[in-house]
Amino acid sequence: MASANKLHQGRTVLVTGSTSGIGLGVARAFAAEGANVVLNGLGDADEIESLRGAIEQDHGTIARYSPANMLNPQEIAQMVAEAEAEFGTIDILVNNAGIQHVSPIEDFPIEKWDAILAINLSSNFHTIRAALPGMKKKGWGRIINISSAHSLVASPYKSAYVAAKHGVAGLTKTVALEVAEQGITVNAIAPGYVWTPLVEAQIPDTMAARNMTEEEVKRDVLLLAQPTKEFATIEQVADLALYLSGDSASAITGSTISMDGGWTAK
Repeated sequence: MASANKLHQGRTVLVTGSTSGIGLGVARAFAAEGANVVLNGLGDADEIESLRGAIEQDHGTIARYSPANMLNPQEIAQMVAEAEAEFGTIDILVNNAGIQHVSPIEDFPIEKWDAILAINLSSNFHTIRAALPGMKKKGWGRIINISSAHSLVASPYKSAYVAAKHGVAGLTKTVALEVAEQGITVNAIAPGYVWTPLVEAQIPDTMAARNMTEEEVKRDVLLLAQPTKEFATIEQVADLALYLSGDSASAITGSTISMDGGWTAK
């Protein structure tokens, strides 16, 4: 049984893009604090079911999975409606879904631009639009957008991603102002490189392509822009999301909080 003194006992958290990486870590962290969670994302159906079941078994909370496609506004609205039908309201919304493509702008595939803007930016709009009325009715809510250092600075060949993440920063500010007197906060977390399985999987190919050691790839390629030369961890991102969802952070809203090893300080 879950302990009644946990930070988010009885609350419901929806985390998009949460079948792996940062999103899964965030979902697990909230479940550990007593929250029911709604997972969303891509992956093997059996593996997702195993993840879902493990969350329930480990933390004594309810975990559900929605296969809603973040490219589809109707599926996003249905995901929110189904969560509200089961749990009453979505108390905490964590927008984490994202994709990337790297290319010079003149060669950037139009379909990749459209997909990145849709998933990294527009899906946040659609989830917020759907979940906000329930938060307003309750008079309490937390919206956390997992953004990027690229919401504040740019890198070449990432035009769609940088544009989308800058948009997330603006969306975060705008919604925060709209709900500032209604017990709802809206913030963004802007990590630099986070040590995830996806990042780890990039290293062998980069080692071969650049004739570098693993440590050289980490220090001189992946962490080139981060003065600390240290990756953030999934757990650190999840801990910040937990903090922003607590009463101690009720005065923080409309902020994009950097977690980038000093990248954007330069």
